[in-house]
Amino acid sequence: MVEGFFLSRDDSDRDRERARQLLLLGGTFVIAVCGLVYELLLGTLSSYLLGDSVLEFSLVIGLFMTAMGIGSWLSRFVRHNLSENFIRVQIGVGLIGGLSPLVLFFTFAQLESYRPFLFLCGSSIGMLVGLEIPLVVRLLEQLRELRLNISNVLTVDYAGALAASLVFPLVLVPQLGLLRTGLTFGLFNLFVAFLAIWTFRRELKRPLSLAAGTGLAAALLLFLVIQAPGITRYYEDRLYQDEVVYAASSPYQRLVLTRGGERLRLFLNGALQFDTLDEYRYHETLVHPALSLAASREQVLILGGGDGLAAREVLRWDDADKLTLVDLDPLVTGLFARNPLLRKLNDDALNQSRVEVFNQDALRFLRESRQLYDVIIIDLPDPRTPALSKLYTVSFYRLLLSRLSAGGVMVTQATSPLYARKAFWSIHDTIAAAGDLQMQPYHAYIPSFGEWGFVMASRQRLDWERVRAPAQSRFLTADTTAAMTRFPPDMAPVTVKPNRISDHVLMRYYETGWSHWFE
Repeated sequence: MVEGFFLSRDDSDRDRERARQLLLLGGTFVIAVCGLVYELLLGTLSSYLLGDSVLEFSLVIGLFMTAMGIGSWLSRFVRHNLSENFIRVQIGVGLIGGLSPLVLFFTFAQLESYRPFLFLCGSSIGMLVGLEIPLVVRLLEQLRELRLNISNVLTVDYAGALAASLVFPLVLVPQLGLLRTGLTFGLFNLFVAFLAIWTFRRELKRPLSLAAGTGLAAALLLFLVIQAPGITRYYEDRLYQDEVVYAASSPYQRLVLTRGGERLRLFLNGALQFDTLDEYRYHETLVHPALSLAASREQVLILGGGDGLAAREVLRWDDADKLTLVDLDPLVTGLFARNPLLRKLNDDALNQSRVEVFNQDALRFLRESRQLYDVIIIDLPDPRTPALSKLYTVSFYRLLLSRLSAGGVMVTQATSPLYARKAFWSIHDTIAAAGDLQMQPYHAYIPSFGEWGFVMASRQRLDWERVRAPAQSRFLTADTTAAMTRFPPDMAPVTVKPNRISDHVLMRYYETGWSHWFE
């Protein structure tokens, strides 16, 4: 009887030890996922609100890594009640990490003091995450050999980081949005805290108070998860001048459509893409000069322009037999192909038989395509990030020219020659460096954007006096086009470098130019 009793007790101890090992290793996986998700959330939210993704992600990553190092150093002062402190850290990470997107939205919209709160949230989460792993290792050290503990902890930690990096852009942002993603992963941290309370209940001094605190925190986050869509709408209404009538996130960007009376405006990652009051000025100026000077209009390619407004202008030319539109984001093309109000705006261009839409990266499309195009229209966002800047490089334009027919014409929007003067002329010189081309820079006044620039190029002579527009045009006339190629002294050519993948000098020109005017 005595022998059987001791065998049973040993088995029970081994089961309890195994359960603790599984909890701590499983908790480490969840911790790693949550920690990286919080880091990605702060970087993405800062990019959406402030615009410069390179700077914002660099700041967030640097802040997190520094804070994690401080947290790891502080863990040496946690000498007692390891399991209890581990639970407290989980509650803290869950609350601060879960609430951080909400706090940052609030501070940006209401207080205009975003950066201090970004540093506060990022450093707090980073320090707590830095505390977690040393505590896990020390708890496991009591159960198994230290060498194996560190190996196991690092393995599941890296696996969790990989899982987070894959699921964040592909699932979390498109399906949950930023607020609900943060709140949901805060709940995951609290779930780990609940499991730890149950597993270590015999060692805890105040298990009921810890459970009650975790329960209250979970109730708060769960309530906010339910209310998140309304909260997001409220803060986006505060960020935009008009009523937000549609908002959604894709793996690539945040799309917001606002309406004030009959006026619609589209924003991508907070940047205005068009305003229905004057978008016709931009799209007529972008499209019709190139189409009117091309030797043929049989095959037309648009890169970007997922709203279908440039396509609408192309389809005004009866001899534009085939229009291929390449836009990365199916959220944009799908919305403008299905929504009745937007279909009316673009004359249902995306559903016409002459139009074929590809949701694909422009660079990849050009590499895979073997079609020659008579006109190539580039209607891409400004080169404010490396992902966009690569589509304004010498190598990109060389590839593009290999898809341009002998008598073909290409044209690109090229940001403002006034606000970003060096960026505009860098785009001009980058295209010129891609081949032996006839160049034609020009500009027009778009009230929503100010003075805006375009660059046209062809292997054949470009006779600007031959530029014409269809009868339906509301802006382009012989008089308006005559002034477009004349640049006053404050927009005249300057000495700049072509943009290459190796340096992305265009991004620096762009940011410096706009900052000079608006910061």
